[in-house]
Amino acid sequence: MDHKSEIEQKVAEFLLQIKAIKLQPSKPFTWASGWKSPIYCDNRITLSHPTVRTYIRQKLSSLIQEEFGSVAMIAGVATAGIPQGVLVAQDLGLPFVYVRSSAKDHGRQNLIEGDVISGQRVVVVEDLISTGKSSLKAVEALREAGCDVVGLVAIFSYGFDVAEANFKEAKCRYATLSNYNALIKYAAEHNDITHEEEDLLREWRRDPANWMTTKD
Repeated sequence: MDHKSEIEQKVAEFLLQIKAIKLQPSKPFTWASGWKSPIYCDNRITLSHPTVRTYIRQKLSSLIQEEFGSVAMIAGVATAGIPQGVLVAQDLGLPFVYVRSSAKDHGRQNLIEGDVISGQRVVVVEDLISTGKSSLKAVEALREAGCDVVGLVAIFSYGFDVAEANFKEAKCRYATLSNYNALIKYAAEHNDITHEEEDLLREWRRDPANWMTTKD
């Protein structure tokens, strides 16, 4: 197993172990978007587990250096990307800012909180990538503020084609510690799911928006 695959599998193991990711193919969750999903991910839970939190912080820091080289600032995406971003910024000894989901309606009406210097090489830290839309709103806000956003890192990605297309259109590179395919591979190999459940999980991944239309 190569180094990248080793990290993907270890992060998948941790997320399942602490129940930051739950797999329920037979009792699907309903996302805010209305999609029926056999998986639910809440990476905030990693913050409550020091061993997991430390591993993710270290690997995100290494991923940034490997993928993007020298950067001047770390930016977190509100809300779940903020604590992860702070940990990484502290690890790398870099300034930190965060991007709100919408501008404040009072005071300076900031969308970005913290000191931004035009031209700075910035990497955005996110906890999870689904369609990529909220992450890319943050990237756009930073670029409009004059930042040179060189890319984005996240703990986990569902690996949707729409996310790939959205990041490509925005001309923003991204990298994640783990992903849906690695998670299913780990779960199957460690008997966390049955063969039937594995098939359902892979089926959902192919067409998540319409998955339940054939399951009702």
